[in-house]
Amino acid sequence: MALSADPVVRPVAAAMGPAMGVLVALSFAHLLNDMMASLLPAIYPMLKQDFHLDYGQVGLITLSYQAFASMMQPLVGLYTDRYPKPYALAFGMGSTLCGLLVLSRAGSFAMVLGCTALIGVGSSVFHPEASRVARMASGGRHGFAQSLFQVGGNAGFSFGPLLAAFIVLPNGRHSIAWFALFALLGMAVLTFVGGWYSGQRRRPRPSLAVADTGLSRRRTWFVLALLFILVLSKYLYLSSINSYLTFYLIDRFAVPVRTAQLYLFAFLFSVAIGTFAGGPIGDRFGRRYVIWGSILGVLPFTLMLPGAGLFWTGVLICLIGLVLASAFSAIVVYAQELVPGKVGLIAGLFFGVSFGISGIGAAAMGQLADSEGIAFVYRLCSFLPALGALAMLLPDLDRRMGPAVTPINRGGDGAG
Repeated sequence: MALSADPVVRPVAAAMGPAMGVLVALSFAHLLNDMMASLLPAIYPMLKQDFHLDYGQVGLITLSYQAFASMMQPLVGLYTDRYPKPYALAFGMGSTLCGLLVLSRAGSFAMVLGCTALIGVGSSVFHPEASRVARMASGGRHGFAQSLFQVGGNAGFSFGPLLAAFIVLPNGRHSIAWFALFALLGMAVLTFVGGWYSGQRRRPRPSLAVADTGLSRRRTWFVLALLFILVLSKYLYLSSINSYLTFYLIDRFAVPVRTAQLYLFAFLFSVAIGTFAGGPIGDRFGRRYVIWGSILGVLPFTLMLPGAGLFWTGVLICLIGLVLASAFSAIVVYAQELVPGKVGLIAGLFFGVSFGISGIGAAAMGQLADSEGIAFVYRLCSFLPALGALAMLLPDLDRRMGPAVTPINRGGDGAG
């Protein structure tokens, strides 16, 4: 990965608007992909009861899913930067389909881990390739396109608790097999996207221009390290909510499982709204300010959460999801501008890091919850957003690069 102060390739003008049909299709497919993945944390209480698991084993389920997605995404992104595969998206959805079918009939904890690994493989193929196509279809509005793509995923992830509460819990784990129909629908949508992607690769790309970031290789590595630390703070905290909010509410407030899942849905839906807002705001005002305000700005709410009552817990988790989620699309686009020509690799790294951090964090938090209690985990994690102060060290790339200069023409290599 070349990290010298290479020029950033940027459009001379976004004369062609975003390919909205493709972006909407990608967002819808992302909704389906993450809706199916979100069934996992939503049915943790059921799996815990069915297989007599402790919190540590619950964390291992998350680790099984996230580790496969995390390890494979950068490799998939690096490979497809060089050898684009337009129909890989549909293949990834097929892996998720297989994982769901086997999970509905799993007879042991080991089989559950294998199923979650299959679903993780599906995500590892989907995210970097879909992020690349979203950038290709952006018409120069990269933040908007990335947010529209990601909001589908976050909206889908928010539906998992509702589906678990009203379909899986009343009908049993076997009913998960019905969700394979959503995977089939996703494969059809992504086959359409693959056809568009293949067509784009056969035609010349619009005229582009080169603008210099003005950063040395060492400075570029330093900025990437800062971005990874910021992603770490964001996703470790989100992992504490995604994996253990239902247990926290049941343990502290003695609410029924369905009520706890409705709270989880409220949090995840607020994450979806925040995700959509972050990209356009970053396009308009600068991504550095969105990253800074999103992560550090959520700190007062996370510090208040462990001492809040049930009503204010609901209010605070929605505020946390809304504010914290707006950072990720800004971080991805910022990193893609920092390292030009590596769209798939950067998307794979940052999606992969986020999944990996979530998995490792969930496993560690499960062990900590077993020994110290789930409430202690939330008190400890409440300080993580303080790392958002590091965003003040990020350079303003928009100001540094200034107007585009040397016109060039790039063939349809799919590099976005």
